[in-house]
Amino acid sequence: MVARAFKRIPLPASTLVVQPPGGETLVNFATNFYTEAAPFERSVTLVGQRVDLRIRPSGFGWSFGDGTVTRTTTPGAAYPALDVTHEYARAGRVGPRVDTTYSADFRVNGGPWEPVVGTVTMTGAPVALQVRTASPTLVGY
Repeated sequence: MVARAFKRIPLPASTLVVQPPGGETLVNFATNFYTEAAPFERSVTLVGQRVDLRIRPSGFGWSFGDGTVTRTTTPGAAYPALDVTHEYARAGRVGPRVDTTYSADFRVNGGPWEPVVGTVTMTGAPVALQVRTASPTLVGY
């Protein structure tokens, strides 16, 4: 019953952050990705009993928009930490996204915490990203 209630709770989809900012990156450049996902609590009433849920992000599915995917247990981090990066092989438009998997613990009427069986995954919205090719140019002063 608790697992079904957990699946019905509206969970937030994570917002993908791409660095460099501005919707553009370069071919063969380590583009950085991260999201900001935090644990939170919700309470529901089941069969007249108060059930508290501690909900936490437990996994992240990174889809880089070029057919490449990877999974992590951490949300990545802003530069200079390069926890989740991807190098695009060719120029073009891509739509990277991050899907967040949530796990939870529950307690009934303030009792001991127990794990909820199962997880819930929320699909993130794709972010528009233009991958460009850069040409090196020597400049004299």
